[in-house]
Amino acid sequence: MSGNLFIISAPSGAGKTSLVQRLLVINSGIRLSISYTTRLPRPGEVNGREYHFVSRDEFVQMSERGDFLESAEVYGNLYGTSESWINSQLHEGSDILLEIDWQGAAQVRRLFPEAISIFILPPSIEALHTRLSGRRQDSEEVIANRMAAAREDISHVSEFDYVIINDKLDEALRQLDAVVIAARQQRKRQMVRYQDLINQLQSLE
Repeated sequence: MSGNLFIISAPSGAGKTSLVQRLLVINSGIRLSISYTTRLPRPGEVNGREYHFVSRDEFVQMSERGDFLESAEVYGNLYGTSESWINSQLHEGSDILLEIDWQGAAQVRRLFPEAISIFILPPSIEALHTRLSGRRQDSEEVIANRMAAAREDISHVSEFDYVIINDKLDEALRQLDAVVIAARQQRKRQMVRYQDLINQLQSLE
């Protein structure tokens, strides 16, 4: 039986990465897909952990070979997801989580219509600005551009199956984990997973 494919998207600063990191700790049955990117590593990031960091030329070559399930350009940097890795993991029955933007999510849904998509929202525009400013890594001009991009990202919220407001991190995490757990209990999956048990129960006189 193939695994579930979860897509998580959010505007920059909504806290998506923090939620994903905590989900991976409390829910050991899900694996994170590590994207390829042409952007430079941020302080503390490790190649192969947060991203596979590659040059633009290398990324383009991979794209031309058809290596990516989805790819997109965000803030001038390229991002892509390995198609062969995703297919192999799903075939083995692993649940996979894709942390990608709405453009990539749209591409993935066309190839995997059964993918479960989740959009993370900040509790307010003010909170979003505070979170972006709190990083202290970007200029005011960059923050202003990201605020504008966030409005564009949020305009695609209706394309997703679930929406979680990340006001209190622990509550948002509980909601995200609930979506993952519920997806595993879908009838079609349980019918395959517990076919022998169901057959035995149905044969009771």
